[in-house]
Amino acid sequence: MAAATSAPPLDGATAVPQLSWSIPGLAEDPSMCLRCRSAQMLCGRPVCPILIRYEAFAKTMPMVGSAHLDGSSPPGVFVGRYGYPKVSVGPLVSPLHGDTLLYDTPEDWVGKSVSEVVGFRTMLVRGTHKVRVQEADRPDRYVESLQTLALSAASVEAEAQFRRPPRGHLALSESTPPYGPSAPIERLRLDVRKVDQSLERLSGDTDALAMTAVHELYDRGVKVSRIQRAFSAGTLGRRGHRILVPTRWSITAVDDILGKQNLENIRDLPHLSEYRVYPYTALDNRWLLVLLPGAYRYESIEAWYPSTLWNPDPHNLVMIGDHEWHRGRKTYASIGGCYYAARLATSEALLRIGRQAGVLVLREVHPGEILPLGVWNVREHVRAALQTTPFRFSELASLREKIRETFAIPLERWLAQSALLHDARTQRRLEEFGEPAA
Repeated sequence: MAAATSAPPLDGATAVPQLSWSIPGLAEDPSMCLRCRSAQMLCGRPVCPILIRYEAFAKTMPMVGSAHLDGSSPPGVFVGRYGYPKVSVGPLVSPLHGDTLLYDTPEDWVGKSVSEVVGFRTMLVRGTHKVRVQEADRPDRYVESLQTLALSAASVEAEAQFRRPPRGHLALSESTPPYGPSAPIERLRLDVRKVDQSLERLSGDTDALAMTAVHELYDRGVKVSRIQRAFSAGTLGRRGHRILVPTRWSITAVDDILGKQNLENIRDLPHLSEYRVYPYTALDNRWLLVLLPGAYRYESIEAWYPSTLWNPDPHNLVMIGDHEWHRGRKTYASIGGCYYAARLATSEALLRIGRQAGVLVLREVHPGEILPLGVWNVREHVRAALQTTPFRFSELASLREKIRETFAIPLERWLAQSALLHDARTQRRLEEFGEPAA
């Protein structure tokens, strides 16, 4: 079951005010930003979120000052969720010409700073047009052009006419990457010259289930972000059953589908016989990925420092986690898409080493987490961590010491939160008696 706890203050933690979505305490002290002006960092952030947004838009808005936009799509397609089943759908178009593939390829964002990610995401102008999700099955010219865009293997030259000049609003979500200005779109012209052959073939297979198509594309090595885009644009599935899927939902759906497929293969593998520990730091997040001896089970725990993005409390840290045992879970994880993104990444690592094991994902979020960047932040950084050389231990005591030295949060709090660590401390396994594991 999911569990969320509010813990006492960290030793030495400084109480700082908090922003609304990005600046803690602004509601309590409306003059805070005016008094600070990014010089004193009164909100406790190491970098000013307002300046990051401003600097990104300062580069983009002069390029999109009119209702006409001529540029390049990464390619990118966005499907909204408000008003479902009638939602806003449109292309993501940059005012720049040429190769903008990086702007919508999260697999290549590891090592980028928050400013860099926000910078090139605000370069993507979102066109919006209301359509019913069922129109993916019998698309009009507009929806068909977006579906073709979703199958593209390279950046696409695009020309868009909007009802009004795009407005400078940075759309932020825990699930999806940021997006830049948007406006209702009236006309769209795309020059798609090269499509991904695997995506095109599965799009043309109207007898294959969407889940089957997702599996096959992944097995062929198609990037997860491209599968998610094609899934969202309603290009996969059986005739009569294709629909547009909101981008936020499609990301987690594909992570979940692929993770479950991997786990079906993992459960037949030999058991890991040691502890493997992978520490990692990125974007002011501290990670510890742990593979535990024995059969497959999985847990993901997040610990948010006071006055971090999703913890506005200036005094207390908050820990939240979900877990599943060998046969998986049937209810949706309370921590949302991050749970499924990390599960996919860790399942890939288990297949790579040819072992099943317990999997523990520990994430300590520090105040540098100033903007929500999307669940790619979890999937890709867990992938990156599991590509490093692990520490190897034969005893649980060594793992406990590694947790203690990696995190600022005391070990006792992780032990109190974790179902898998409690199980490892209290349950003896067949291997300990020299018998083969079941």
